[in-house]
Order: sequence, then C-alpha cells, then structure tokens
Amino acid sequence: MRDVRHVAVLGAGSWGTALAIHLARKGLKVGLWGRDGGRMAEMRAAGRNVRYLPDAPFPATLTPVDDLDALVSTADRVLLAVPSSGFQDILHRIAPQLSGRGLVWATKGLDLETTRWLHELVLEALPGDVHWGVASGPSFASELGRGLPTALTLASPDPIFAEDARAWLAGGTLRVYTSDDVVGVQLGGAFKNVLAIAAGVSDGLGFGANARAALITRGLAELMRLGAAAGARNETLMGLSGLGDLVLTCTDNQSRNRRLGLALGQGQGMDEAVAAIGQAVEGIRTARVAVAKAAALNVDMPICRQVYRVLYEGLAPTAAVEALLSRDPKPEF
Repeated sequence: MRDVRHVAVLGAGSWGTALAIHLARKGLKVGLWGRDGGRMAEMRAAGRNVRYLPDAPFPATLTPVDDLDALVSTADRVLLAVPSSGFQDILHRIAPQLSGRGLVWATKGLDLETTRWLHELVLEALPGDVHWGVASGPSFASELGRGLPTALTLASPDPIFAEDARAWLAGGTLRVYTSDDVVGVQLGGAFKNVLAIAAGVSDGLGFGANARAALITRGLAELMRLGAAAGARNETLMGLSGLGDLVLTCTDNQSRNRRLGLALGQGQGMDEAVAAIGQAVEGIRTARVAVAKAAALNVDMPICRQVYRVLYEGLAPTAAVEALLSRDPKPEF
C-alpha cells in the first residue's frame, strides 16, 4: 500500500470537518469536500467551518474544496463522512477512482431505502482491488474538533488494511482499535440514535436516572438480540461502537437525537423540535429502518418500536412508556 500523505475527506458537516481537522493536525495534507460550493468558499475565507465548528480553526494543511473528482483522483486515501442518506450517491460517484486508494467511511446508519448495511453497498459498487473499512464509536464532532480525547473502532475484513487505516487515522488525541466485525461495528452506530430518542423522552417526562439507566440497559439488550440475528459478535456490541456510543448519545445533550426526545417528552411537536435543533436528526429516519430490520430478522425490539410509534403514528410519549411498562414479565436473559 502506498504511503499516506494526502487524504480526501468527503462530507463537510460537523463530523467530516472534525475528522479533517484532526488529520491535518497530524501533518497530513487534507482536502475537505462539500456539495455546496458557496459554503466551501466561505470556509476557505474564514479558515474554519463557521456553521458547525466555529471554535475549531483549520490547520494550514486543510483545504476546503468543491471539485470532488479532482480531490479523489489526487488523494492517497478517502474518508467518507456524509450522512447515510447521501452515502450511496457519493459512493457511486467516486468508485471508478478508488482503485489502489482505499476507502474508510465514518457514516453511521444503514441505507434508508433498502435497509441494507453500508458495507453491502460498498461490496457492490467498488472494484475488487479496493480495500475498505468502517470507523465508528462514541464521538461528538465538537470534542474531536477541539482536540479532546476520543476513541473509535475501525472494522475491516482485511487485517492488513485495518492496520494501515489505523496508522493514518489515529494519533494525537484520537485512539483507534481494530476489528473484523463489520456488521457489529455498523449496528451500534446505526441504532443507538433511536434509543437516544427514547432516553431523551424519558428525561423530558421527568422519569429520572433510574429510568434512563434501565432504558440504556434494555436498549443494549435489543441491540444484542438484533446483532445475534445479523451475525454480529456480542463483544463488539459491548465495546466502543456499541455500548460506548449508546451511553454517549443517551446521556449527553450534545446528541441531537437525545435533544429531540427531550423536546417530545416536554410536549413540543415534532416539527417544532426538529426546527429548534437546526440539523438533521438521524434517529427519525433510522427508527423506520430499525422496525423493518427487526421484522425481517424476527427480533423483538420493543423500545425501538415505541419510538417509531411516537415519531410516525402520533402516539403520545406517555402512552409509549405505559406500553413498555405493561409488557408481560419475563426473565432478564
């Protein structure tokens, strides 16, 4: 594999920007691409992403760009950090240029239309000689952007590429662990957002720390049941990309999904709550995927189901809680 000096980061939202800043701090040449040419010009002029990470100035080796093809064609590695809704489109645009370069994605979620894992889309789209991996874990963009300690798991079916990716991605305040459990690493990052909405609803209703801890624990049980049916390993879901990300998003108000739940629990309407947050709330769309995936794999996910009913069927949050509390008693394991 070629030496890594130039990395293309695709996706100029908060997470892509934070990753680009981190890589540039390491001394790598980084091109940060976004769809909106006007916004990229604003970033070049301001030397920072004023909209998402205003307190994190760009290092000298980070350049915002709007020419996707030119950036990918000159990069040694590509890091894809677009929302899951745009993942397939960008993947197909860059696939012909990825031969020999290697791809890591830090997108959390599944394909919203087909409920397929993102690695399934990658396997279909990429040439056979392209090595790839997925990075996930408990990671708020603002904290990584400020240089605060963060840890991720990087999963790849190729252990040599996993070590290669760790070498150029990790360093400074970012620690990266490797894994070959591609499904498990994706699963936690995708569905924790739905459970974070549930935790926010509980806190918005004033149910306290006991209820929050119970929701996190039983939410983890749902992830592990789904993981067992999908072929993930339990230890992965007990790690950074599973339990770690779940605890983060359920307990800290930097999580947009938790803030949505808080607002709903406090009586705000969906549209009002989303407008106040001002950014995409991934858990809304992922709730549909969670219910569909659970049905397809014949897995019981009652918390995710109740979140879906609140979001899409107009169920009152108090009624959702009552439905969970009135379920028939059963053994914990």
